[in-house]
Amino acid sequence: MKYDLVILGGGAAGFSAAIRANELEAEALLVNNSAVGIGGTCVNVGCLPTKHLLHVAEVIHRAKKLCPSFSFSFREIIEEKDRVIEKLREEKYGRVLKELSHVDFIEGNARFLGNGEVEVEGEVFKGKSFVVATGSSPSVPSIKGIGEVDFLTNTEALSLKELPESMIIMGGGALGIEFAQIFSRLGTEVTLLQRGERILKREEPELAELLQGYLKEEGIQVFTGAQVRDVSRMGKSKVVRASIGGKERSFEAEQLLLATGRKPNTQNLGLEKLGVRLGKRGEVIVDEHMRAGELTFAAGDVTGEPMLETVAAREGMVAAHNALAEEKIKMDYRITPHAVFTSPALAGVGLTDEQAVKMGIKCRCNLVPMKLVPKAQAIGDTRGAIKMVVDTATQEVIGVHILSANAADLIHEAVMILKGRMSVDDVINTLHVFPTLSEGIKLAAQSFRRDITRMSCCVE
Repeated sequence: MKYDLVILGGGAAGFSAAIRANELEAEALLVNNSAVGIGGTCVNVGCLPTKHLLHVAEVIHRAKKLCPSFSFSFREIIEEKDRVIEKLREEKYGRVLKELSHVDFIEGNARFLGNGEVEVEGEVFKGKSFVVATGSSPSVPSIKGIGEVDFLTNTEALSLKELPESMIIMGGGALGIEFAQIFSRLGTEVTLLQRGERILKREEPELAELLQGYLKEEGIQVFTGAQVRDVSRMGKSKVVRASIGGKERSFEAEQLLLATGRKPNTQNLGLEKLGVRLGKRGEVIVDEHMRAGELTFAAGDVTGEPMLETVAAREGMVAAHNALAEEKIKMDYRITPHAVFTSPALAGVGLTDEQAVKMGIKCRCNLVPMKLVPKAQAIGDTRGAIKMVVDTATQEVIGVHILSANAADLIHEAVMILKGRMSVDDVINTLHVFPTLSEGIKLAAQSFRRDITRMSCCVE
């Protein structure tokens, strides 16, 4: 059978492409070749299960403060997580798929044969156009002995049946620190090894350093500048040897979790038959229309950074639209919010101080501690700060970065500020509800015009 569009990948990008194809009444085939199941990484072993466990860990953390003898069943926590994910997978993917009248669905490994053909488990299908949305998988670093140790990735870490007494986490990105806080709050002794000089190297340094301090206060051992030399087994334990500050150190734990990034799934797809080019990390090279070749488009993690669920969904829609419609649309990455769901959470949108300077933008950046936000004091959580980046020439707000409770929700006001190209004064002249945490964004804007430490509440 010949389809107008053949989509490889059943995650966010693939489903978004399928939904767009269905809206355009094009005959499409969706091929799910993901090892983690329909819905891809996010719903199965990424965003949703980790956020569920972060919430559970937060509740337990608070309960332990009130009652140190509070107990729970780790196995039941994992079973509950599985039920939640199964429900979301059915509601957001299984049920949606059944309603796509123009989309056929199959599961299996796909490989391009050229001449508009793709093979799936021995069966050949023809397509007028293709969308490659095969996602990404954990990247395993080349470390001596790593192949001889039973390490965990995010997939296995989410399926543990017993809570480890101790765990070493390699990697100080979003994935690493989220898992560090989950397991630490549940009772695991956690050691985090970060190769760089601070965690979350792409975030504003002031906020990343504050968060690193909060993690240490909770009992998580964080070692930065850690150059891992080798990994070995000692009985039932894993041993990691690393050089830190010029000194050799050994770390031993029951489990070793690798959170060292992700790599695009482009292997064994036969992309060379389509004339598709790959980048240094194996990502599919695309243009602003998500086009990768004459008949081929690509979307999601398979195209490289930023590997975010919402970005993948948008790219999938753009790819399918451009494959099927005469009027072409472009991807716009100018306003791409992101978040790290720790407690406190860290979220950002737009340029950082460093990025603005590299672009030749003369900017001014102010950092407002959350302790200056009345609502933060009212709820007894003044951890964190808000950093605002402003173009001094135009007074336009070009970046907002937040470390606070609920930062992942607060950031969307900043998204609208950047989307509307609002100036500092535009933000100041926008009324906010009092008291709220989002008022901190207005305070950050006001800090460019007055000394906010000498203000009463609600000053305009």
